[in-house]
Amino acid sequence: MSRWIEPVTLEGRHVRLVPLKREHQDALANAAADGELWKLWYTSVPSPDTIAAWMDTALAMRDSAGAQPFTIIDAKTGDVVGSTRYMNVEAAHRRLEIGSTWYAKRVQRTAINTEAKLLLLSHAFDTLKTIAVEFRTHFMNRQSRAAIARLGAKEDGILRNHQIGRDGIYRDTVVFSIIESEWPAVRANLLAKLEFRPESRLD
Repeated sequence: MSRWIEPVTLEGRHVRLVPLKREHQDALANAAADGELWKLWYTSVPSPDTIAAWMDTALAMRDSAGAQPFTIIDAKTGDVVGSTRYMNVEAAHRRLEIGSTWYAKRVQRTAINTEAKLLLLSHAFDTLKTIAVEFRTHFMNRQSRAAIARLGAKEDGILRNHQIGRDGIYRDTVVFSIIESEWPAVRANLLAKLEFRPESRLD
């Protein structure tokens, strides 16, 4: 049975997204250590102790649910700086979510993140012909919510008591989406951010 989302490398000036592989594990652990991202209680960033299980889950989602996880690489330095994935894939309805995204602290809110989103959305809308792309985040993760809104995504609503966190605390999930008709404006917005502020931190 053919996959809707085939493994693909997406490459721009600032970032390269490559299919996640086992050999990326140590480099990803080092990236997560920049800022000790796993200590943020409302995120699911792997720690040195959980990176192997995180990798198992990501690759299992790829094999059984049609997801496509990526390793994020700084195109200028070659450093691994994070991970993201296409997930919650509904091929029959041409919908997917861009999620499980995290970056080393040093590259957060830089052109790397902006261009990564541009590459992922371009492939989703222009190649896969999706009709909608979702983004989901913890209600308490205000930084993530603001970043998703800056992309041009619209807030669809809040899924209350949506998940049980690793600490047993219930998670309310905020759902955003970009639909097919909105993609041209979102693309123009992302391209403008990269053109006018290509190296600095992006708002």
